[in-house]
Formats: sequence, C-alpha cells, structure tokens
Amino acid sequence: MSDVQQALDDVLHRVTSGSPRVPGVVAVVTDREGDVYQGAAGERVLGQGEAMTPDTVLTVFSTTKAVTGTTCLQLVEEGRLDLDAPARQYVPEIGELQVLDGFTDDGSPRLRPPARDVTTRMLLLHTAGFGYDFFNEHYHRLATEHGQPSVTTCSRASLQTPLLFDPGEQWEYGSNIDWAGLVVEAVTGRRLGEVMAERVFEPLGMADTSFTLTPQMRTRLARIHTRGEDGSLTPTDFEWPAEPELHMGGHGLYSTALDYARFLRMWLNDGAGPGGRVLQESTVAMAERNGLGELKVKGLPGVVPSLSNDAEFFPGLSKSWALTFMVNDEDAPTGRPAGALAWAGLGNLFYWIDRRTGIAGFWGTQILPFADPVSVQGYYDLETAAYRTLGAREPAGV
Repeated sequence: MSDVQQALDDVLHRVTSGSPRVPGVVAVVTDREGDVYQGAAGERVLGQGEAMTPDTVLTVFSTTKAVTGTTCLQLVEEGRLDLDAPARQYVPEIGELQVLDGFTDDGSPRLRPPARDVTTRMLLLHTAGFGYDFFNEHYHRLATEHGQPSVTTCSRASLQTPLLFDPGEQWEYGSNIDWAGLVVEAVTGRRLGEVMAERVFEPLGMADTSFTLTPQMRTRLARIHTRGEDGSLTPTDFEWPAEPELHMGGHGLYSTALDYARFLRMWLNDGAGPGGRVLQESTVAMAERNGLGELKVKGLPGVVPSLSNDAEFFPGLSKSWALTFMVNDEDAPTGRPAGALAWAGLGNLFYWIDRRTGIAGFWGTQILPFADPVSVQGYYDLETAAYRTLGAREPAGV
C-alpha cells in the first residue's frame, strides 16, 4: 500500500471508528491525470451493515452550485448569456422582487424597490441579495412567521423571496445559484438537468449524477443522518422530491465522489475533459479570479441549529469568491495555497481545487447539521495528509 493510500485511509477509519464519529465517509483525491486516492469507510446507513464505497450515491447539496455555474459560463462563451445584463431579461420574475427593509411593528415585511437590477454575475458571486433561512435571521422570520417555503421543497415559490440589500452591495450566501439555474433554463429552453447532462456530465463521464435517482443509483444511496446534542447519529429518510418542480441549481443534485472528482479534474485541466472540452481555458482563468472587489466572504451563522452550526472555513483567514467558488486569499494551514478554489454542501460534503499545485479533493459524509465538527476536522486532516504525502508539485505550466 502506498504512503498516500495508507495516510488517507487512516483518516477515514479514524473518523468512522472514534467517538463521536461519522456513520460513513468517502473521499477522492485527484491530480490532472486521474485519481491518486479513492477511499471509503463506515456504513451508508448506520446500523444496517452496508459498507460505504467510492461509488456510493450522495445527496450533494451545494456542491451542485459549481456545476450550475459551469453551464452559465458555457453560455457566456457562446454569446448567449451576458453576465452583466439585468437577469430579468432572461427571467422576468427576478425583476419583480423588492428589498426587505426590516419589519413593521405588526411583523409585516417592509419592502422597497431595489436601487439597481440583479445581474447573473451577482447571482454567481452571491451579491444579488438572496439568503437562506438557515443562515439569515430575516429569511428565517419570513419562513416561520409568513410561511415562506423552504428551498428544500424544490419549488418555484421557495425562490420568491425579497432581497436582503441592494444588489451588488454585500456578499450573502443564499439561493442565488437557484436563480442562475433558471437563467440557464430560460436561455436554453431546456430543464437544467438536461443541460448539465449534455454539456457537463456526458463529456466528463459522470454517469451517476442527476437531479433524480435512477433505480440503479438508489441501490447505492447513503442516508442523511442527524447528529444529536450527545453526539449520537440517527438515520433519516430525507430525499429531494422525486419529481421536483424545479431543478435547483443551488443544491438539488445526487452524485458520487468518483463522479465529482471528474468535475474537479476538469477544472484542474483548464476546462478539458475526456469526452471533449467543457470550458475554454480563458474562461477557467477568468472564473477562478476573485470577483468581489473589496468585499469578503463572511462566516455563516447557524440560525436553524438542526440544519447548520455556525460555519466558517479557516477562521481568521481572508476569503473571497469567484465564479462560483470560495477563494482562500492566504495560504491555508492544510497546505492549500492562496488562490485555490473550494466549497461545500450542507450534508457535510467538502471539496477543494488547487490549480497551481494540480491536485483536488472531495470528502463526502451525510450528516446534518452542517459544519459537523467531526466531519470538518476529518476533511482538514485528509487535505493535510494529501499535501504531506503527495509532496511538492510543480506549478501548472512548469
């Protein structure tokens, strides 16, 4: 067994055998040529004995976002989408949304027109003004006091929310990429999943990635678990709606670690995939740059404790946002250099893309709430072990 395999296997076995632990985990590390590590430990459903495997199907939550962003960038390349045009030109209903200026004495939302239009670039950068009810107190109040549907319903009504501020003025993580998915559908005249299948999944060989579960995928599905205050884990029956009204570009995909590593590898390879080019090299170079200017990514408060703890990657380090990834502005303690790309999914899935060094990795657990301490530390340990055992790599182009 190689040093890489042993070191990373040790991390997976540690997080599935300790106390507290995770029920099951799968991880893949890839370089530009292919996977340099595939591993899994634990169970798909705690207590049922079925082993987690690299091809286990996961509910991948917000790791969906980067795929949606990729389809937007493809349309930009074709001249069919202008990132800086008003998004209402493609999806008129986004132009009808107003800004929430707090609440009146009787609890009613106080609304006003926005100072400017939302653009698709703002959607991809999370500066349009949308939030999530589990990370934002105002959206949580709309949900609990005014019946605003959750984005987990995968419904059009769940996106009909006011803006939290004038477009372009702040960074707020939320349902922006769901709206970007509607832009893709409007431009192409097709459902988002069909666009992704043809333009991303097929050229990359991602046969196990979809907004709906095939019977074959279901046989390999891991269940979402909830962690109790005492550290215990309980399996749930959570799934996305079988026939979702909307293909939610912000969170609605199922996938596997093996499939997602193919997507990460495309970004390492300047947009090239085994079945053809997904993005142009110049587009990748544009998309990986910080797009926030002087704004910075901020921590995410756990407003709904059952869904998320307070969350922040590398507290104390400056973070920016690209199209559509977090960028660490400084070298991270794991060995990840400044300028790398990364993000996560609510069920404690995490990935990074280090285009300079030429390695990327994916970590998949299925636990709520987000920012589970065992999962996060395991992911950091995996990344640290990957950099330590893979050694110094030549920068791209050397």
